[in-house]
Amino acid sequence: MSEENGTGSNLIWALTTIIVVAMIVGALYYSGFLTGNKKQQIDVEITAPAPAR
Repeated sequence: MSEENGTGSNLIWALTTIIVVAMIVGALYYSGFLTGNKKQQIDVEITAPAPAR
């Protein structure tokens, strides 16, 4: 009886581990840590020429 309980417990721990790892990898991917794209802020000032007189 202890063997059957151990197998079920191992299956539950395996699924739990896969779910936790998937959540961590998803969070890292969503944050941009895994993609390597560095988001830079670019300051652009647009001005129109003064009207001719």
